[in-house]
Amino acid sequence: MSSSDVIGIVFIARHGDRQGFYQDPESYTPSATSITPLGEQQEFALGTLVRSLYLNASSPTYIQGISNTNQLFNQSQVAVRADEGGEDGVIFDSSVALLQGLFPVTTAANTTLANSTTVISPLGGYQYVPIESIEPDENVSLEGFTDCNTFVTRNIDFYNSPEFLQKANESAPFLEQLPQYLDGRPATLENMWNIYDYMNVQSIHNATFANRLPPTFLAQARALANFHEYGVFSDPSLGGIGNIAGTAMLPTILTALQRIANASDPLLLDYTAIAYKPFLSLFNMTGVVADGQLPPAIVNYAAGVVLEVRSPAGSTEPSIRFLFKNGTDDATFIAHNMSIPGFDGTTGGDAPLSKFLAAFEPVAVNTTLQWCHVCNQTQERGCAVLLAAQSATSFQQHHDRISPVGAGFLGAGLTIVVFSGLLAAGLGRWIPVVRQKENRSSCRAV
Repeated sequence: MSSSDVIGIVFIARHGDRQGFYQDPESYTPSATSITPLGEQQEFALGTLVRSLYLNASSPTYIQGISNTNQLFNQSQVAVRADEGGEDGVIFDSSVALLQGLFPVTTAANTTLANSTTVISPLGGYQYVPIESIEPDENVSLEGFTDCNTFVTRNIDFYNSPEFLQKANESAPFLEQLPQYLDGRPATLENMWNIYDYMNVQSIHNATFANRLPPTFLAQARALANFHEYGVFSDPSLGGIGNIAGTAMLPTILTALQRIANASDPLLLDYTAIAYKPFLSLFNMTGVVADGQLPPAIVNYAAGVVLEVRSPAGSTEPSIRFLFKNGTDDATFIAHNMSIPGFDGTTGGDAPLSKFLAAFEPVAVNTTLQWCHVCNQTQERGCAVLLAAQSATSFQQHHDRISPVGAGFLGAGLTIVVFSGLLAAGLGRWIPVVRQKENRSSCRAV
C-alpha cells in the first residue's frame, strides 16, 4: 500500500448479538427480535476501536482535519444512519451502542448557567449523536431485497439449480440428524439460514442446548448457511438481482465518498448500521471473495467494513482502500485489494476514486422508482403511486394523439389523481433513496 493520509472514511457495520430471528427463505420477510447486552458490548467495543484508529491524533490512520476537541462530536463532520426494518430495533440500538464507543462521555458536554453553576449532560457527559432511521417502506437503500419480486424469483431458481440440489443431496445425512435440535423448524437446505441462526443463538444463550448439541454440528450448520446466503446475496453480474442488497446501498456509499473527497464539504466520517446481507453483495461486487481474500461467508456480529478515502502522496486524486474486520474474530481492520471493472488491484494498491465511481455508478439503484422497475414491484413501497405518476408523465408527453382540449382535461384529471395518491402514500417516497431523512435521535447535549 502506498503512503497516504486518510481524509475521511465510509464505515459500515453489522449489528451486535441479538435474540432469535426468523426470515422467510424465499422473500426474506423478517420477524422481530431484540438486541442483547452482549450485542451492545460488541458494538461499543467496535466503536471504541474505530475511535482509536481514526479519531486519535497519534494514530497513523487519523482522519486529517476531523474535530476532536475534548472528545466532542461535531455534527457537521459526521453522518449516521441505521436500518430500522428487518430486525426491528436491533440495528438502530446497535448504532447507539457503537456511537457510545466512538464518541464517549465527556465532561466537556456541559453548560454554565447565569448563576455560575456548571451542568454536565446526563450519565457523566453522554453525547446524543443524531441517527437517521431508515424505514424500508419509505427508503429502499438498506433493504433493497425485501418486497423485491425478481429477487424472490431468483431465489426459487437458485433452490432448483443443479448446484443447490447437489449440495442438498450431499448434506441430507447431516440434516436428517437435526430435527431434535430445531424446536420444530424444517430441516431442509432451503431453510438453512433459520436452522443455523436458531442453533447459534441457542448455543450462545442456552447452556442446556449448548451442552446437548454435538460438538461439530454448529460449524457444519454454519458452513451450509454460508453456502446458502452467499448464493442468495451474490451474483455473477455486477448489477444482477442477486446483488440487490449491495446495488440498492451503493448510492449511500458513493455519495458519502464524493462528499468526503470534496474539500468544500465538511463530511469526514460516514457510518451506516446494517444487517449481514449487503456485506455479501459488496464482497461479491468488490472482488474480495473471487480472488480468495475473504471466504463466501456470513459476517459475524459487529463485523465492519471501512472504505478509507486517502490522499496519496504525489497524486491529486483521492484513492479508496477497503478494510474489513470480522467481529471479534479479528483484532483490527485488515486491508484487502479490490478487483473491480476498470481496476485490477489484486497485485496491490488502492483504487482511484474515479475508477471506483466508474465501476459502481452504472449499477447503483438510485431511486425508489428505479427499484420498482428492477424488482418488478407495482404496489409495495409506494410503487403504485410512483408508477402511476410515471405513466401519467409519459401519457402527457404523447398527448398530441388526441385533441388539445381533450388532452388538457385528461391531463388535469390525471394530475389530480396522482397527486392525491402521493399524499395518501407519503411524499417521502418520491425522494431518492440516498437522501431520505428519518431521525429518531436528532439532538445533542453539549
